[in-house]
Amino acid sequence: MSNPSLKLILGSGSPRRLELLAQLGLTPFAVRAPDINEDPMPAEKPRDYVKRMARQKAEASVCGADEIVLCADTTVAVGRRILGKPEDATEAEAFLRLISGRRHKVITAIAVKTPTGVRVKDVVTDVKMKRLSDAEMTGYITTQDWRGKAGGYAIQGPASAFITWISGSYSAVVGLPLAETAALLQSSGLEIWT
Repeated sequence: MSNPSLKLILGSGSPRRLELLAQLGLTPFAVRAPDINEDPMPAEKPRDYVKRMARQKAEASVCGADEIVLCADTTVAVGRRILGKPEDATEAEAFLRLISGRRHKVITAIAVKTPTGVRVKDVVTDVKMKRLSDAEMTGYITTQDWRGKAGGYAIQGPASAFITWISGSYSAVVGLPLAETAALLQSSGLEIWT
């Protein structure tokens, strides 16, 4: 049952998630990015890690009686290896060398918190990056676009020229799977498209 008085809170500081919500016609009442430890646990699988991160962000978020909080987490995975946000240009280049010329997975988990609890959904998208030349690698690293991006790249930025194939949700690779987000918000009582 939808509640027209519910206020949407975005539990993320990501400008890309804000832009994606706008595509659903949603403007959050407030943005409150929780501060949690995002280190993977020993031997934690990428999908488990992303779901745990989204849930912990939601659990760390304050949710008023008339609020619904949306949190998300995105990571890039090569096999069981989690490629988070690179610390520096050297790590960004190492990540790109690892995914250059091969398929990898981009996993985004969303968590919706209401006063009655937290619901989590994850979306896995397969992505293939072309084999990068040294010049392409150096040129991309110079753009600084890798900063703050899981796996060291953003599909909607300059690295889009390197993506040859995708199977799954493009918006999930950007940071918020729109179909799943809309469904989860609506089933949690938030009106969309009204």
